[in-house]
Amino acid sequence: MALLNIFKSDASKRIVLTRGHVVSESSRCVQCGICSYNCPIGINVRAHVWRNEPVNHSECLTCGECVARCPRGVLSFSEIDIFARREE
Repeated sequence: MALLNIFKSDASKRIVLTRGHVVSESSRCVQCGICSYNCPIGINVRAHVWRNEPVNHSECLTCGECVARCPRGVLSFSEIDIFARREE
């Protein structure tokens, strides 16, 4: 039974990654650039943080390298609703 719980936790992590994007607490960012340096796609994550925007780049893999490498813990994943309407 414990083995099944391992698979459930893995599955829930994948769901969050596929439905989410990287968000930041821009007030805590020191603009070191480690997040952008470690992005395997070459996305300028630091620019998104500077503008206080989520990383919603179309090529983002949500691999988590930027989140894992941030020395201040500024970046995190947030679940989104892809069908929600934007307020304009």
